[in-house]
Amino acid sequence: MAPHISIENIADYVDQKVTIKGWLYNSTRKGKLMFLRLRDGSGMTQGVAFRPEVGDELFEELKRLGQESSVMITGTVRENNRAPGLPRGYEIGVEQLEVVQNVADYPITPKDHGVEFLMDNRHLWLRSSQQWAIMRIRTTIKRAIIDFLDNEGFLNIDTPIITPAAAEGTSTLFELGYFDEKAYLAQTGQLYNEANIMAFGKVYCFGPTFRAEKSKTRRHLTEFWMVEPEMAFFDLDDLMDFEERFVEYIVQTTLSQRRPELELLERDLTTLENMTAPFPRISYDEAIERINAIREATDDPELQELLAIEWGDDFGSPHETELTKQFDKPVFVYGYPTQVKAFYMEPWPGRPEVCKSVDLLAPEGYGEIIGGSERMSDPDLLIAAIEKHELPLEHYQWYVDLRNFGSVPHSGFGLGLERTVAWICGIDHIRQTSPFPRTLNRMNP
Repeated sequence: MAPHISIENIADYVDQKVTIKGWLYNSTRKGKLMFLRLRDGSGMTQGVAFRPEVGDELFEELKRLGQESSVMITGTVRENNRAPGLPRGYEIGVEQLEVVQNVADYPITPKDHGVEFLMDNRHLWLRSSQQWAIMRIRTTIKRAIIDFLDNEGFLNIDTPIITPAAAEGTSTLFELGYFDEKAYLAQTGQLYNEANIMAFGKVYCFGPTFRAEKSKTRRHLTEFWMVEPEMAFFDLDDLMDFEERFVEYIVQTTLSQRRPELELLERDLTTLENMTAPFPRISYDEAIERINAIREATDDPELQELLAIEWGDDFGSPHETELTKQFDKPVFVYGYPTQVKAFYMEPWPGRPEVCKSVDLLAPEGYGEIIGGSERMSDPDLLIAAIEKHELPLEHYQWYVDLRNFGSVPHSGFGLGLERTVAWICGIDHIRQTSPFPRTLNRMNP
């Protein structure tokens, strides 16, 4: 009896008879030859049937198979450097077929479909080779994040998804009823992680976060995954040192383990190979100067309008895109105006209008992938910031307590998984990086 193998391991079975259990991605015929693209979730390979060898009955049965039919095919593995697949260069000479289900009228055919149609059929679109590659890369990125932090001595601690108050702005909260009280879906686990570091030193949470942001840009989802490391006895410089090592590890690990998938997506791998520390660092002040210089140098009136900015404004997508074009690696922008950042960020010494914040902007127009800061460590400063933002102090008293009982300089950041996947994959829209994305206008399937 032929062993059942995974396609990703097909190279280990050359000249052996094996069985592949999977689905028919597509098929083509050239006279007495039939070529089958087979997938099993682990990879894709080519099946070849030659009518004089397999016989008329089996050949006709293969001809009747529809796209995405589920099958079990047995045959001998051969090397063929022209054979497509992941891994490339192997094929299976079809000898036996068992049809589990013959599919008719599969909705997603090998032709152009509109994005809305594909999103309506997301449950099926995931089977396409590009979407399959993106999800495999996403999984590797997720594992690289966890491995790096675990190896650095971080403790993974889960933080609440239901919270009584805002962490980063009341206008983007999803409200829900919590018995007889009002509650919200968490925007971040950071505040709870600040409590956790006082017990464990270095921690991280990794899970879904929710933003009721009415944005339709290619960079925004309403539900997304974020990893949030938090570290005691870390200042802003320590934070940037750590972040660049973290991002370098994620990119290089993905490049090492998912090169075939990245090639399938036609990603420029030389760009990723260049993603090594150190990364350039510029202040917000310098970033404003650079953006204004770009604006003055362009003759494009539309770009001039998009790049209009004054000191104190936050960056929009056009600003980040044009700024990062000046660098071939991710760039740190630090020292943002206090007014555009969250209430808990440490003021810059001698410049209370600036805070010890830092964003890491990915190149190629992908924008912010990390936002972080040194956190306030003085209880009086924190209370003043809470009151200035008109937040209910009673909901934050426990958070202030952290500064009363063994306060230390501490820092942390959040990295958005989907934005990171979009950047590493080189794809235009973040919706393709989530198995079932939730956006302003989409909650199904």
